[in-house]
This record gives sequence, structure tokens and C-alpha cells, in this order.
Amino acid sequence: MNDPGYRVLLCDLRTDQLLDVLPVQGVALDDWIGRSGAMSGTIPIPNAALAARVRSAVQPGRTAVWVERGREIWWGGIVWTARVASSDRGYLSVAIQAGGWDTYLDHRIAYDTHKTPTGGADQFDIVRGLLDYCQRTPGGDIGIEYGTETSGVVRDRTYLRYDLPRIRDLITQLAATDRGFEWRIMSYRDPESGRRVKRLQLGAPVIHSGVSDIVLDHPGPVLAYGWPIDATVQATAWQSRGASTNSNQTADSHPLMSELLVDDAAIAAGSPRLDGSSDYSTVVEQATLDAHARADYTRARAPVTIPEITVRVTEGITPALLGSAIRLRIRDLWWPTGLDQRYRIVGLSLSPPERGRAETARLYLEAV
Repeated sequence: MNDPGYRVLLCDLRTDQLLDVLPVQGVALDDWIGRSGAMSGTIPIPNAALAARVRSAVQPGRTAVWVERGREIWWGGIVWTARVASSDRGYLSVAIQAGGWDTYLDHRIAYDTHKTPTGGADQFDIVRGLLDYCQRTPGGDIGIEYGTETSGVVRDRTYLRYDLPRIRDLITQLAATDRGFEWRIMSYRDPESGRRVKRLQLGAPVIHSGVSDIVLDHPGPVLAYGWPIDATVQATAWQSRGASTNSNQTADSHPLMSELLVDDAAIAAGSPRLDGSSDYSTVVEQATLDAHARADYTRARAPVTIPEITVRVTEGITPALLGSAIRLRIRDLWWPTGLDQRYRIVGLSLSPPERGRAETARLYLEAV
């Protein structure tokens, strides 16, 4: 990076042993609650010595990458792709792309059947059990840590090995159920030992961070904002489809169906009928399917609005803000009487300083 306060550390994924610290240009990174973060950048190769270092340190699928700003860890994940390129003038470079630690769970499959004990288990314990399954297999421990917090919501789940489910898909579906939760794998440096930490963060119904609101004004610290409103996935009626309920292959097969949910009040008030659906091909329990349908229906009833604001990176603007609340105040032509509302930060995209451009962060918001 151009800023001397940044470093990109390349480490062995399983042991976290430092392999090298290499110059990386054009770095872009983001982190989210509810979806995977990403990092990309380009390593210039001016000579044979650096080429040998890159070949040794950058091994997609085996190399972990940590982004430091000063002494703080701002991002961590796994290098999944690398592309060697030569320009028409013979300049060599390697472009890398990395995904957050949770993307590792996209590459792990439940080859064994998992079933909660009689009476069910707290949904957080189900997540930790799936993570334990991943990390207890030979070669599967990448050092993800977790706590003992509980959600207070007990669920019964059976995950069949015949479905070959991806571990991340199982956690995502569990989280998206009615009375569900949020999860992410955060990166930070332990303040006492100084070691780099990957830690599972869980929150029900949502992840909250910080104790007091940050006040941001436009005009002021907020340099720019965007206010997308998307009704393409809005629905006033919803039904979800589960697994086939017929094991007799010679007879007609029909899938399990949830109850049909209709927003009669919105339709009576003038909203059009907008139908929506979702598929859960491995769900065989009616109660579980209905819980998925209610959660999907709740999310679909209003247009998707995820405001985004751009701010300069100051001492208080860090990836640790994910889950924190801010008070956003805007007064301009669109908001002539002024907007004054609380939001939760659910995503952050960092633009490091480049020539002629200050270091900025784009914050993605959710109303609270």
C-alpha cells in the first residue's frame, strides 16, 4: 500500500506462521455482517528475487492474509485466487483475491449425519458443533475460536450426510430462521499477547457492538451518501417449499409446503399483490419450514434500503465498528427539514490512501 501505516502479512493458513510481508498495491477490502468480506490487491514483481518470494508465500487455498494498519488488525482471510500477468513492456505482477475466514466453511462439507440431542440445542451450540466438526477433522483446524454465549432459542436439527451440505450453508440457513441470529468471524490482535485472532461472533437477533452512538453529519464528516431503494425482491405474499414428502418413487411426488402468508393489511391499504417464494430442499419438518417462511416473509415485506455513507478514516473509524450504532443527521435538498435517525453499521468498505486521494471508508447502514 502507499501508506506506510499499512502492512499485508502472508501466513500459513493452518499454523498462522508468518511466511512473508510483501508490497501490495491497489488494495481494496470490505467486511460485513451477513455476508463474506473480500480483499484484493496486486503484488508488483520487479526482479527474480521477489518473484521467488511470491511463489513461495502465495499459495491459493493455503495462504492466509492479514491486513494491518499500524499495530491493529483490520482484516483477515484466505487467498483463494492468484493471477500472474505480464504487460506489453514486460512488467510482471500477481493479482490476489481473498475471502473472509467464513469462506473456508464454503469448502467444508458435512460428510457425516448431524443430529441435535433429544429436546434440541441452543442454536449457538449447533453452530459451534458444526465448527467443531470442521476443525476436528485432520487438516481442518484453521484456528477459529469461539465463546460460550447462548441465544435462548432451542432448535431441533438433523443434517443428513446424503445431502452433502456445505457447512456455511447450514449455518446461514439456521441463522435466517424466525428468531434467528447473526454471525461473522472477526479478526483482531489480542491486546495482551499480541497474537492474531480469528473469532466467531454471534448475536441474537443481531450483533451489537459499542456502548454509545457516534454522531455523523452531512454536511460535515459525511463526505457523500447513497440511498438505494430496491423493491425487486419485495413481496406481500409468501410461501416456501421443502423436501419431497413421498419416498415411493412410483407415485407422484409432492414437496412439503409452508403456510401461505399474505399481508392483507398492506393490500387493503393499496399495495399491489407481489408474490414471493423460497426453496429449502433438505427441510423435512413442517415447523422448521414454516419458521423459514416467516423469516423470509418478514424480510420481503418492505423494499430493501441499505443506506451508505462515505467518511474520512479517523481514529474512531475502524472495522471494529461493525454492529455499532450511529446517529446520522443530514440536511440538504432531499432532506430539507433534516434527517435525524439511528442506524447500525452492517458493512464497511475501505479505500486506502492513493496519490491525491485521502483515506476513506464507506459504511453500509441498517435502520434500528
